[in-house]
Amino acid sequence: MKLLPHFPTRLRALALLSLATLVLPGCAVVAVVDTVASVAVGTVGLAANAVIGTARIAGSAIGATADAVLPGTDN
Repeated sequence: MKLLPHFPTRLRALALLSLATLVLPGCAVVAVVDTVASVAVGTVGLAANAVIGTARIAGSAIGATADAVLPGTDN
């Protein structure tokens, strides 16, 4: 088991951002960082929506199975 599995990727990203701060003017660096942050937040949001959707589908399937198996009163 690796202690820091994403360390090389993060190190490369940090190096790229450091290089960008030296090469690009200040407002361009802010724009790049803003874009990266927006993409990261959007990705987390999509992942959360996928998890919530999966939980809802699983809950519906479990509820339907329970309704079919357990005896109950019909209204």
